[in-house]
Amino acid sequence: MAIAILGGGISGLTLAWYLQRAGLDYDLFEASARPGGNLRSEQRDGYLVETGPNSLQLSEELAELINALGLSGQVQEAAAVSQNRYVLRQGRYQKLPASPPALLTSSFFSVKTRLNFVREMFRPAQPIDPQETLAHFFSRRFGPEVVEYALNPFISGIYAGDPARLLLHKTFPQLAALEQQYGSVVKGLMKTKNPAGRRRIISLAGGLQTLTATLGSKLRRAHFGQAATHLHRRADDGRWEVETTAGPAPRLYHHVVLALPAYAAAPLLQEQFPAVAAALNQVQHPPMTAIYTAYHRADVGHPLDGFGALNPKAEQPYAAGSIWTSSIFPGRAPAGQVLFTTFVGGSQYEEQARQPEAAQKAAVHEELSRLYAVRAGAEPVWQYRYYWDKAIPQFDAHIGPAHAAADALAAQGLHVAANWRSGVGVPDCVRQARQLAATLAAR
Repeated sequence: MAIAILGGGISGLTLAWYLQRAGLDYDLFEASARPGGNLRSEQRDGYLVETGPNSLQLSEELAELINALGLSGQVQEAAAVSQNRYVLRQGRYQKLPASPPALLTSSFFSVKTRLNFVREMFRPAQPIDPQETLAHFFSRRFGPEVVEYALNPFISGIYAGDPARLLLHKTFPQLAALEQQYGSVVKGLMKTKNPAGRRRIISLAGGLQTLTATLGSKLRRAHFGQAATHLHRRADDGRWEVETTAGPAPRLYHHVVLALPAYAAAPLLQEQFPAVAAALNQVQHPPMTAIYTAYHRADVGHPLDGFGALNPKAEQPYAAGSIWTSSIFPGRAPAGQVLFTTFVGGSQYEEQARQPEAAQKAAVHEELSRLYAVRAGAEPVWQYRYYWDKAIPQFDAHIGPAHAAADALAAQGLHVAANWRSGVGVPDCVRQARQLAATLAAR
């Protein structure tokens, strides 16, 4: 049985790795000359920047993969201060309560909202609504203040999304399950709380690209610099023909795995599965820009004692928020400097994402100066910009039809392993790829 994997991001690479370990025959085709897709680390002028995910939450599957690749010795733990998260409120950054007791005692939320957290434990579960948005769910369970000053900045800063559009059952199905099982999200969280606490936040020596570069180096049948251009399923035996930019693939395949963004997979399906292609083309990928800004530490008045800070839309910010890169992983900026990774854009700020580079850098510097007590007249030591025209896939009303259409193709030997199907996090992609490898190995 031969399997073609189209796409060499974390999903495709992980799938190929597990297929190889299982002794299955595969070919992986990736358009870029380098493995990794959006997992990219760059050394620039003495700074280490991530132009994709900035860190990883260490799941069981991800830890197993890192260990199997011999990378355990290169794991870098996030600094202890990364447990602290800040949110902009009334023009200044305030620490977000990190536990139920802290929620009830902190002044971050109003007394009314704190009482809502208690009342939530006694509110009955509502009937399941597959189209319920995150904003609607959190508003009915906890009240509008939680949506405005906790949910909105989190979804905007982490998922580049809008909680009024993203679907609860697609984005956070575990919260919907807690309501149904326990009648309360708070009760459910208390009963299912991981005794080990929050997942470890890690990176790797040299950046996260170390993970995908190592995966790519260990694959025996990976073809980099070769993009798939055409797919055709033969009528006589059901096997798949794959055309690439280097010509026909070296064999016929019993299974093809689309480890590609939805917008890149759609053209390959247009000829034989136009309805599926249309559904995939509807998946939204808003633009996003990352602005990396370094200052002399002595010029920044804020203690930067945390993972970073998020900016609610209610505060009318320019950027969705910033990660305090040099606080999480010291050594990613020259000695005596601090490095911010600031995100501009997403579905709520698309206009800002597409502004000229110089305007973005200037606007970010102005906002950082104002919010972080940067010394008057101090300029950035260094700035760099990275732009994604199509960033994180949105799990909104368009994602359900795309999932259903793609899943229906499995009977014909066509599968999906990609973040628009598994979930947008690297641990989600690793988990799905591993599961798919096991399914294919069992055929």
